[in-house]
Amino acid sequence: MTKLIHQIKTHFCCFISTSTLIVLFLGSCTSSPSKIRQIEDFGKNWKFHLGDVANGQEPGLDDSQWRGLGLPHDWSIEGEFSKDHPATPAGGALPGGVAWYRKTFIVPESHQEKLVFIEFDGVYRNSEVWINGNSLGQRPYGYSSFRYELTPFLKYRDEKNLLAVRVDNSQQPNSRWYSGSGIYRNVWLVTTEKIFVDHWGTFITTPEVSQEYAKVSVQTQVRNTTPEDQPVMLKTIIYDAAGKKVSAVAVDRVIAKNSVAQIDQHIVVRNPTLWSLEDPYLPEGCLLYVSE
Repeated sequence: MTKLIHQIKTHFCCFISTSTLIVLFLGSCTSSPSKIRQIEDFGKNWKFHLGDVANGQEPGLDDSQWRGLGLPHDWSIEGEFSKDHPATPAGGALPGGVAWYRKTFIVPESHQEKLVFIEFDGVYRNSEVWINGNSLGQRPYGYSSFRYELTPFLKYRDEKNLLAVRVDNSQQPNSRWYSGSGIYRNVWLVTTEKIFVDHWGTFITTPEVSQEYAKVSVQTQVRNTTPEDQPVMLKTIIYDAAGKKVSAVAVDRVIAKNSVAQIDQHIVVRNPTLWSLEDPYLPEGCLLYVSE
């Protein structure tokens, strides 16, 4: 068996009474330390063109005269204010329109046995994404995050890959406030093993909390993309804000081939430090970090 380690670190947000650090390990008995989920900030070295372009998704298109920039980016705020813009003053009185973004990148040969995803935290709006000329999908709504899998269309080693995004914010007015235009939030390149915790696959609650103990419920969606059933072990460790281990639980499960399974775990934390306005006990920030 190939050991896969999955680790999730999450700080309970302020609406949860017990403030702890949770770490989950997903694996079997022969892990390699090199098998890690990688999350790469994909905001650097993009090229941008304001206006529509025929076949802007094609790798052979000459974009040498396009503007270089980093993401996040909003092209509307770079325009001139005018009450005559279709957005109207209620929508910010700035121009919308259509624009393209392109980025070339290299994927190492070592990633050929992994899965690679592109994640967009927000694109306003009517976006379509291509990899190496292949359409990955369209997203009309501008306020939700989304992701696509790149794996089937990638090139490896020294061959360049082209990611292209067309954004159409020309249908105005479409908002009751200023929305901006473009890839206005972060973009991430995520690489995982073929058995991994699914996208947004962890749900944590504290159904019972008192001075004496807190019950922590963790629901984890584990995806097996291989053609065989796979035994996994999911281990969850809870740490306090000082990094001290306070509780742990492990579950063994066989995940069927090409499927997603939910693993439920229940952990008891003795004598938890309770959050309050007078004592807002929290690890710094309120975030989700994933590595495998």
